[in-house]
Amino acid sequence: MNTQALDPAMAAGKVRPAEVIREYGPFAGSDTVNGVSFDGQNVWAATGVALVAFDPGSGEPVRSLALPCDAGTAFDGTYLWQIAEARIDKIDPRSGEVLATIPAPGGGTDSGMAWAEGSLWVGQYRQRKIHQIDPADGAILRTIESDRFVTGVSWVDGELWHATGEAGQSDIRRVQPDTGAVLERLQMPDGISVSGLEGDGGELFYCGGGNDGRVYAVKRLR
Repeated sequence: MNTQALDPAMAAGKVRPAEVIREYGPFAGSDTVNGVSFDGQNVWAATGVALVAFDPGSGEPVRSLALPCDAGTAFDGTYLWQIAEARIDKIDPRSGEVLATIPAPGGGTDSGMAWAEGSLWVGQYRQRKIHQIDPADGAILRTIESDRFVTGVSWVDGELWHATGEAGQSDIRRVQPDTGAVLERLQMPDGISVSGLEGDGGELFYCGGGNDGRVYAVKRLR
């Protein structure tokens, strides 16, 4: 396993305010969003008691899978992956069937999750780490360290982004995937925390709002 520690001197990056252009939710039956993913058509929100898919154009829910989902969500192009306490479930999004289960690297301290390069990338919240893991067995392949609590992870256009939250402030960071060096930061407005992060492949991020039960669309490009 390769671990890359972040030099504090590299934890700056250029900063600009995040532009929130839309919000969705709260969703019926829950007042929290623990993870977010995007399947190319719908946004998926992990609400704790169910994975809820909604149309980002209308904001209307279109599907709900009653499955445990207390942290990050990812989509690999075919299947959903969902953190449920100390495990990660591989889920058929059409039937809701759990097809496989692997151990989560943090054993229950995990946060955001993304799919890229044939691997899952899993944040560990208070440990301030992101692990690249093998989706077949959960083996840790590489670890990147951050200087803040990690709350979401996303890959967009070959770039690694992750969300942070600490001391009442959240931001979204573009980082070097080999060193964790911060290249760019989007500072979230006061009062909005990020719990789950996913890009739409275009100009937007979808961000879970934690205990406010909402999902926020944030402009990635400017």
